[in-house]
Parts: sequence; structure tokens; C-alpha cells
Amino acid sequence: MENVLLATFGAVLLLMIGLDAFMIISLIRTGDERQKMIVWKTSSFTLLIVVGAFVVDIVESIVKMEAMLVNPFVKLSVTAMTYFIVLLYYKKKYGD
Repeated sequence: MENVLLATFGAVLLLMIGLDAFMIISLIRTGDERQKMIVWKTSSFTLLIVVGAFVVDIVESIVKMEAMLVNPFVKLSVTAMTYFIVLLYYKKKYGD
């Protein structure tokens, strides 16, 4: 049971690292105007989601009167997952 749990954790960790690398590479990579528009729209929507999540975290910490604890790996992983899902949506919508 412990080995299965450790293997699952390792697989999820590698997946998150892969998504992070994919996000950075797709932001750096140059392409045609359509590709740039898709990345721009994806980046804008992802930024909106991340800022919204931070606002929710701040409001929650103020209401609970607790210190704000942010795990950067979790935030980066959620950002990468959001970016990947939205990128797939815009690639399907605008055809790439």
C-alpha cells in the first residue's frame, strides 16, 4: 500500500513539473500571429484565475484572522493546470 501511494505521489509530482515546464516553454516559444493570440488569451485568462485565487486566499485569511500561508508549489501547479486546460480550449476554438 505504501509503495503504491509513493508511486502515485511521484507520478503526480512529475506530471506537475512537466506541466510547469510546458507552460514556460509555450510562453517563450515564438510562432505565427494565431499562435501568439492563443497564448495571449490563455495567459490573460490564467492570470485572471490566479489573481482571483489570491483574492480569495486574502479574504479568507482576513476573515479567519490568521496568517496567510501560501505553498508556492501548489500555486504554481494550479497555475500550470489552468494554463494547460485553457490552452487546449483556445487551440480547439481557434484551430492550431
